[in-house]
Amino acid sequence: MRACLQRVSGASVTVDGNLVGSCGKGFLVLLGVGPHDTEREAELLWEKIFHLRVFDDAEGKMNLSLEQVDGEVLVVSQFTLYADCRRGRRPSFTDAAPPELGKRLYERLLRIAAADCRHVGHGTFGADMQVSLTNDGPITIWLDTDELTRPRR
Repeated sequence: MRACLQRVSGASVTVDGNLVGSCGKGFLVLLGVGPHDTEREAELLWEKIFHLRVFDDAEGKMNLSLEQVDGEVLVVSQFTLYADCRRGRRPSFTDAAPPELGKRLYERLLRIAAADCRHVGHGTFGADMQVSLTNDGPITIWLDTDELTRPRR
């Protein structure tokens, strides 16, 4: 699984002009699912997101986690995180999970997040969505479960 994590002061997602999800201070999580991902990757990724210390403490140092700031989350499915741009000018998305698997693991991550966070907003899987956000910092972090499970050098 892959996530583009953005620390936000607020974010929202609309479909056909209708607000379907939002969050206040916390994370916008753009989530991509790969074809070999399982529930284990969803759990590992959420664990990393929830405990990642990128929120400011009293001295302005990035030292607090989403849990510690009682942050909110907006999770939006994003198969394009698996784009392969190595050849030509048109990306290939064959490295993304099939829609059935992608939706199942996207929904699994939402359930896990809802057990930890007081507010978890979400987009509509497979829909054409418009995402608005105010990136706080800006802080943007790339997470990939393949990288998280590799030994450090």
